[in-house]
Amino acid sequence: MTDQPDDLLAQLPDEDALPEGHKSGFVAVIGRPNVGKSTIMNAILGEKIAIVSPKPQTTRLRQLGIYTRPDVQIVFVDTPGIHNPRTPLGEFMVSVAVDALRDADVILFVVDASEPPTHEDRSIANLIHKAQDVTPVIIALNKTDLATDPDQLAANLDAHRALVPVAEGLPTAALHDQGIDEVLAHLVARLPEGPRYYPEDQLSDITVRNIVAEIVREKVLMNLEQEVPHGVATEVNEFKQRSEDMTYISVTVYVERDSHKGIVIGKGGKMLKTISQEAREEIEKFLETRVYLELWVKVLKNWRRDENALRRLGYRIPR
Repeated sequence: MTDQPDDLLAQLPDEDALPEGHKSGFVAVIGRPNVGKSTIMNAILGEKIAIVSPKPQTTRLRQLGIYTRPDVQIVFVDTPGIHNPRTPLGEFMVSVAVDALRDADVILFVVDASEPPTHEDRSIANLIHKAQDVTPVIIALNKTDLATDPDQLAANLDAHRALVPVAEGLPTAALHDQGIDEVLAHLVARLPEGPRYYPEDQLSDITVRNIVAEIVREKVLMNLEQEVPHGVATEVNEFKQRSEDMTYISVTVYVERDSHKGIVIGKGGKMLKTISQEAREEIEKFLETRVYLELWVKVLKNWRRDENALRRLGYRIPR
C-alpha cells in the first residue's frame, strides 16, 4: 500500500510547472513532552498524522507531516519531546529530536504557555541558540486556552518569548485551531524558495502498517493509567486484505510486566475490548474499509532497556 521510490519520483511535478517563487523546506517541531507538538502539526495538515494523548512522551519516532499547496510545500518533522532520558529508549527519543534541528530550514519551538517556562524549556532553548544563527525560529505559545488568570498568562508569554528573544512568539490553542493560520503564515514567510520533495497528495512518510500500530498504541495510552503506557509498544503481525471491503489486521501489544498485561486485558477482557473497538473504528476511517482487528498482549520484560528488543521494534539506539 506504499509507493516505491521510482513511483514517487514519477509523481513529482516538473520544476518548470511550479509557480515562480515556489517555497519549500523542513520545519523541525520541537519542545518538551506534552506541549502539543503533534496537535499543532495535525491542525496545520488538516489530517491526523501523529498520535495525540494527554500522556507525555507520546511521540517516539520522527514523523513527517507533509503540507502542500500550489505555492509551497512544508515538510514538518514531528519529534519526540526532549526530556532527561533514563532508559535507552529515552536516549533514542532525545537523539531523534536533536538530529531534526541540524537539517531544519525553520524551527518551530512549541511551549505550554499556560505555565511558566520549565528547566526542560530552557534546555531546549539552549539547543536552539546553537542553531539560530542560520535557522529562523518561531515559538508557538500553545495552550493559552488553559490559562485562567490574564495577568499570569501575560507573564508566561513574556517569559517564554525571552527564552529565544530573536524568535517570533505566536499565541495558539491548537485543540481549538486558534492561532494556527498565523503560525502557518509565519512559517511560509521564512522558508526558502525550492522544489517539491513529495507528491502533492502525500501526507506522511510512515507506512500504513506503522500508522495502524500507532493508532492502537494511542488507544492504549488514552485508556490506561500513568504507570503502564511508557512500557507499551505495538507491532503489526499480519495485514491482509481479505476482500474489497474487509481487511484483517493482527497487532501485538507489548508490555514490560506480567501485572501490566493484566491491566491491559482488564477484568473479563473488558479493557482490551474497549481498546480494540476504539482502534478498529479509527483504522476503518483511515483505510476506508471494514476491519477485523485482533489484539494480542505479550510480556517483553524490560524492553525499553534491551537494545535487541528496541532494534526489533524499530528504535535505533544512538551511539
